[in-house]
Amino acid sequence: MIGWEDVYKVVVAMVPLYVALILGYGSVKWWHVFTPEQCEAINRFVCFFTLPLFTFEFTAHVDPFKMNYLFIGADAISKFIIVVVLALWAKCSNKGSYCWSITSFSLSTLTNALVVGVPLMKAMYGPMGVDLVVQSSVVQAIIWLTFLLFVLEFRRTGTDFSASTRAVGDSQVISVEAGAAGKDLEGNEAINVASPSTRGPSFWSLMKMVWLKLAMNPNSYACMVGLTWAFIANRWHFKMPSIMEESILIMSKAGTGTAMFSMGKSTIYHHHHIYEKVIACGTSLTVFGMVLRFIAGPAAMAIGAIAVGLHDDVLRVAIIQAALPQSITSFIFAKEYGLHADVLSTAVIFGMIVSLPLLVAYYAILEFLH
Repeated sequence: MIGWEDVYKVVVAMVPLYVALILGYGSVKWWHVFTPEQCEAINRFVCFFTLPLFTFEFTAHVDPFKMNYLFIGADAISKFIIVVVLALWAKCSNKGSYCWSITSFSLSTLTNALVVGVPLMKAMYGPMGVDLVVQSSVVQAIIWLTFLLFVLEFRRTGTDFSASTRAVGDSQVISVEAGAAGKDLEGNEAINVASPSTRGPSFWSLMKMVWLKLAMNPNSYACMVGLTWAFIANRWHFKMPSIMEESILIMSKAGTGTAMFSMGKSTIYHHHHIYEKVIACGTSLTVFGMVLRFIAGPAAMAIGAIAVGLHDDVLRVAIIQAALPQSITSFIFAKEYGLHADVLSTAVIFGMIVSLPLLVAYYAILEFLH
């Protein structure tokens, strides 16, 4: 049974993150240290350096031969359920959209498993709980964050191409119409002349562009390289050389801290505008995010866990870890790709505030049902 001492351990793990958050907030709001351009540079530093090394560091130390594949299967089923529901919502509902489906996927599936999950699961279920939450972190980094990167890059590549072709098409229309008085063309004919070069790329050429961009993003392969090392190290009992270990640690240790700092400043600067409130996305979107994070995610996980036959403490760990606070990495990606970063930052900040009582409540309810 979780006690006050265990709750205190979780609080101790979370408070340093809020220190970094407040420093980031104060650096812009109170002390005016950074300009919007400098804030963007900090975000890119986090996205392309500290987070990839942080991901590699914890992935490289997992034992892939001792993973609970039923637990991983339950997680995959829960994610599949959410993807199907969001796809149907985007396709069939007037209020649905591709962009909001991406953000809703992040809000309902991606968790801060290491920072909050490890101390919490250790207090609730001991080493078994810690082992499972680390496994979920590895799978999230390898599969689901890579999937998120792919759809974000796909969206940006398609948007950039559309914007560039519209610009080219507009210039062609203007030039053709300007000469129409001498070649004797009507306006409609001018548009028809210009329209062939506004045609979009094929699906496969767009996919090729996306994969090329992903290949240049260290977040895409940091987890894959880490897992490859984990397989080799555990199969043949290799140990990472200390000089390599320390070189990775010196940057990876800054991963969560710099991410929280970046989030703190981003509550002030977002798309080069100043916000005077921490809840940048508004109350209704905040409630929407909390419902997805703490209700929809655990509900989908419960369905997946029951479907594969999980029971006892493993079932309870599966449900509770799905209700952990929002992934910090999901905010960093949202900020980098310019998609609802205010919603994700609010989900991370307030998610961590309300998560402790909610997670303890989940624990008590599941223990009572048991």
